[in-house]
Amino acid sequence: MAISSRRSRRPGIDIWPGFVDALSQLVMVIIFVLLVFTAGQFYLTDALSGRDAALQKLSQQVNQLADLLSMARNSNSDLQTQLMSITRQLQAASQERDTAKQALAAEQQKGAGLQTQLQASQENATKAQTTIDMLNQQVAALRDQLAQIAAALDISQTKTKQQEAQIADLGQKLNQALLSKVEELAKYRSEFFGRLRDALGNRPDIHIVGDRFVFQSEVLFDPADAQLSDAAKGRLKVVASALKDIAKEIPTDIPWVLRVDGHTDKRPINTPQFPSNWELSSARAISVVNYLISQGIPAERLVAAGFGQYDPIDPADTDAAYRKNRRIELKLTER
Repeated sequence: MAISSRRSRRPGIDIWPGFVDALSQLVMVIIFVLLVFTAGQFYLTDALSGRDAALQKLSQQVNQLADLLSMARNSNSDLQTQLMSITRQLQAASQERDTAKQALAAEQQKGAGLQTQLQASQENATKAQTTIDMLNQQVAALRDQLAQIAAALDISQTKTKQQEAQIADLGQKLNQALLSKVEELAKYRSEFFGRLRDALGNRPDIHIVGDRFVFQSEVLFDPADAQLSDAAKGRLKVVASALKDIAKEIPTDIPWVLRVDGHTDKRPINTPQFPSNWELSSARAISVVNYLISQGIPAERLVAAGFGQYDPIDPADTDAAYRKNRRIELKLTER
């Protein structure tokens, strides 16, 4: 009750005038804001219009700059191409310059060399002149010597002609002497063969052909063999005896030898002992020579030769021809 009595005693408050003032102020503020907004909108629109124009102009400038940039790029490419070409030309010019320098240096060296050669040539010319003078003196001396030699040569030619006449005479005498020796040896050969014929008798397989005494191989050797049979040694012993007898009569100044030639037929032979007819014919000739040495014939008076199948008497391909070609020939001849 106390509280209600207090409220009842407060005086009543009049709020309308204050509210009206506040509302009027609010309206005035709103109007001011609207005015400001309108003015701002006007100025903003005007600014935006200016900016659009500026942007359009700027866009045009940007496009122009883009075109200029494109042209600049093309120009730059052309300039780079030109720069590369100029660079290559510069390099070529540098190389030509270096080559020219080298050529110039070489020419300078050549010039120096030529000068040196010229000096050397002058020195050589001086030396050559000195040499020529000396040679002229030597030529003069040689001419004198040639004159003396020519005189001596005339004397020598006279002597040479005399000596040639003497040599011709000596040669004729020597030929006569040799012919005499040959004829003498032929006489002893005939006598030797005559004694052999008498000692061996008339046999179809032992005969004289020209200046040779011929034994058929079958008389001395078995087929494809070079060992003398006992019968062969008996016949060759007669040869050795006749040769020793006739050797006593041959003058010592006649250089005679008994040549023993071995021959085969053309049929080939190939054995470990005789790989070819060369070996067989040579071995048979050597066997005869060795036996004659054993019978007292001096080795220096004997010669063994193998002819193989290359000196046939009969070239036919028959058994008779083969038999003729297989032979041992004895020839008393000069060394």
